Amino acid sequence: MRRRARRYAWLMSTCLVLFGGSLPVYYLLGSGWALAMCAVAMVLPPIAVIIGNTADPDDPRDHDAGYGPNAER
Repeated sequence: MRRRARRYAWLMSTCLVLFGGSLPVYYLLGSGWALAMCAVAMVLPPIAVIIGNTADPDDPRDHDAGYGPNAER
């Protein structure tokens, strides 16, 4: 569970840095680069949720999952 939370936090932090960094990039490099950063940041939250909800097969506390590699059969 700890690894999933760390991955989620890293992805969401990257998303915030990209959104926040797009304003200085807009003034320094132009609108194209700023829009590209925003587009990448827009895609990251759904990916972070998917990765954050994926059960970790090495973590014994994740065995309560109803589906996935740790599901009881």
